[in-house]
Parts: sequence; C-alpha cells; structure tokens
Amino acid sequence: MSATRERVLVTGGSGYFGSLLAQRLSEEGKDVVLFDLNPPGEERAHQRFLQGDIRDLALVRQACHGVDTVYHCVAQVPLARDRGLFWGVNRDGTRNLLQAAHECRVRKVIYTSSSAVFGIPRETPITPETPPAPAEEYGAAKLAGEHLCRDFAERGLDVTIIRPRTILGHGRLGIMQLLFEWIYQGRNVFVLGNGNNRYQFVHADDLASACILAAKRPGYAAYNIGAEQFTTMRQTLEALIAQTNSPSRVRPLPYRPAVTAMRLTSWLRLSPLAPYHWLVYGRDVFFDISAAKAELRWQPRWGYREMFVHSYQWYCQHRERILREKGRSAHRSGVKEGILKLLRWF
Repeated sequence: MSATRERVLVTGGSGYFGSLLAQRLSEEGKDVVLFDLNPPGEERAHQRFLQGDIRDLALVRQACHGVDTVYHCVAQVPLARDRGLFWGVNRDGTRNLLQAAHECRVRKVIYTSSSAVFGIPRETPITPETPPAPAEEYGAAKLAGEHLCRDFAERGLDVTIIRPRTILGHGRLGIMQLLFEWIYQGRNVFVLGNGNNRYQFVHADDLASACILAAKRPGYAAYNIGAEQFTTMRQTLEALIAQTNSPSRVRPLPYRPAVTAMRLTSWLRLSPLAPYHWLVYGRDVFFDISAAKAELRWQPRWGYREMFVHSYQWYCQHRERILREKGRSAHRSGVKEGILKLLRWF
C-alpha cells in the first residue's frame, strides 16, 4: 500500500455494507484494510484483507496498527438469532475494537449501530432526544456497543455513532431476498394489519456517504440515518410491484394472530424471521434526519421507489447465482423460506 494514501480499516469488510463502504473509500483514494472472518468476494486495488475474529483482541490490535480511521461495521445481525454471538460480537467485539483503536491512537472511529436500539418507538419520528429502549437481544447488544463508544470517548477516543434504518441497495439480500423472490414469481406479499404504518429505509450508498462525512467531523456525536422520501409499508410494496409489472398483490394479515404465529414458528426454528422482524414490521418506524443533514451536510439521494427498484433489478440480474451460493454473510446471501412457504396458499 502506498505510504501517501490515507489508511483506513473496515471491520466486517467482507459483509454487505462493509464491502460497499470499502469500495467507496478505495475510490476516494484511501488504502483500505478489510478485517473479517470471511474473505472478500473479489480482490480490489488498494484493499488488503486481514482475516480475523473481532473477539480476538491481539488480531484487532494488529488490524488497527498504523490506521487513521476505523469504520466498525462487523456485527451479528438479527438473522443470526444467537444470543451468545450478539453479545460476543456486537458488545465484546466492539470493546476490543475501541480498546485497540485507543491504544493505536486512531484518529476517528465510526461505529455502525442500528435503529434496533430504539425497539418499538412510542413516538415518531425518532429524534436525537429519543431515549433508546431495545426490545430484543440484538438491539440490546448494539446499544451496549454504543455505551462503550461513549465510555471510550470520555477517555479521549474520537467516536461517532451512525444508526441506519433498514438498509437496501444492490446486493442486499437476507430477508429482502424472500420479498424479491416472491415478486419475481408473482406471488402475493404481505403486510401486518392494514399496512398503513410508515416505514423508512436507507440506501447503502447514502449510508456510506453519511459514514464518510462523519469521519471528517471531529468530536463525539450520534446520527440517525434514513431516506428522506418514504411512505407506508403497503404503498412501498405496491410501488415496487407496479414498477416491476409483477402480478403480485399486497395482502393483509391480521396483526395479532400473525405476530403470534411469527413468534412461535421462529422459536421452533421453522421460519427465518427474528424477533426484530415481527416487533417492527407493522409499526411506524422512521427517523428525523435533520441533525445529520445540518451537521454533516449530508443529503440522501435515494427515495423509497428508486431504492427498491434498484435492489430488485439487481436481484433479478443475479438471481441464478444467488440461489446457488451459500455461506456468505447474512445480508449477502439468500435465506430459506421455511414455513413461510405456506403463505403462498393465502
């Protein structure tokens, strides 16, 4: 790597968002170190891969050595449904990263948190003053990571927390792959209740821009990041169906019975859904993004229509490969329908 290029570290650099962010950083002239358990999907110029587990402090120290900025993206996502991994990776791994960054005198750390720290919002929009109140283990572990960020900020480490809404964009799979596959097949898709809950997403490109801008702003801060243009869950899905000329239709499921069934089938490991999915899918969940716009001079480019069509079209172009591949990160691979196959009969 060139000695004249700024050196940055992206933890979780082989995952969905981490790999996209790393590519943006390379394009901006940075030398990028990718730290991940899994190798990246492809080799790129000005990127170096360091294989390791975020729970291994010695390896994390090695990754932070000589680095100017760290983008901490590694996480066990809700799909993992593993309490031990949530706390071991999302809390303890974050402690390792912050400790190593502090020891190595890293200039800036960007911690990618989650809107799950707010659980089921009592009021919307969620503002910078809204107190976090996670409703399940994943959100609680991510909030513990935020607390560690504040602790290390008090010790002199410059940290900024970025909380994204549900991420979309080219290559985003996971649970979204089921939605895209159902629309591809012309099957019905479902909302909880009437689907009139306002639900915000964010495009990965806009999220990457927010992270890069935050890295340039000194001082501890926390920013909520989401699309500026969003609507109800029903209207979002209907817009995607209309844009793709799919024969699919949006169908309602009775709220309480559906949530009960989602809980039970997930507990029995019959469904890919995790607690966060049934807790918020039928709720109003959206951020006030004015602080990020004002302080970072960040402006989201993608609205809900464009980001869904963009994500869906990418899926259609790569569908055959996606259905064959296994073993990649949760948001870069498809999931099995499990008992959700039964929904095709409703």
